[in-house]
Amino acid sequence: MTLDPTTAERRALITGATAGIGAAFTRRLAADGWHLVLVARDEARLTELATELGSAYGREMETIPADLSTDDGCATVERRLAEGSPVHLLVNNAGISLNKPFLRSTAEDETRLLRLNVHAVMRLTLAAVRPMTERRNGAVINVSSVAGFGTVMPGSTYSASKAWVTNFSESVGQSTRPFGVQVMALCPGYTRTEFHQRAGINMSKTPEWLWLRAEDVVDEALRDLRKGKMVSIPAWKYKVAVAGMRHAPRRLLQAVARDTRGRIGRDER
Repeated sequence: MTLDPTTAERRALITGATAGIGAAFTRRLAADGWHLVLVARDEARLTELATELGSAYGREMETIPADLSTDDGCATVERRLAEGSPVHLLVNNAGISLNKPFLRSTAEDETRLLRLNVHAVMRLTLAAVRPMTERRNGAVINVSSVAGFGTVMPGSTYSASKAWVTNFSESVGQSTRPFGVQVMALCPGYTRTEFHQRAGINMSKTPEWLWLRAEDVVDEALRDLRKGKMVSIPAWKYKVAVAGMRHAPRRLLQAVARDTRGRIGRDER
């Protein structure tokens, strides 16, 4: 897909549009001249962001308040992808993590994570690629994570959900490519956003050099999309880390896994 900001009718739909990587995509695409459809749960933040960017760049800004962990929320966005002005780029960014180990979690919380990180991504990707393949044009970016390449978060289902997103995106991308439609998994490492704060995860001990800027993640994602990549891993340090996770023995990965938000000690069971 050619991302041509001079094309007047280019339109992107972004989920989780008001914070973090989603907000960075929103601002970058608005600056590049795209019309936008913004999806998030917080209607007030959506309206504020749409008003700001519409005034700054003179592009159309639609807002859809929706909780994508629910069937109704997904159905609302599916209808927009199927109807109205064509959407040329879908960014599935909405997602959550849990600040609790699996042994202390609940089926309700785990189901909400899977419905948002997996179920919603599947539904919206399917709703988007159908009209895109008919038009022979379009792209989907599914925001995944380097965590999906290994069990770096012992006791957490987050990395498993992101492994699904990456595998799913590569698989669907192979089937849509002959129709001129790209599907790419974006797999960033630690990124400065509201993500960890919202989940109540203390990241104060994470070394500064591991952090990425959301704007840099978006820049690299759009470059990789233009190159036709199916998986985008921003920053050389995370490319090296993913290569290690893909090829290192499982025993070694399990021994060095440092992310402890999903761990639980024997005395806590």
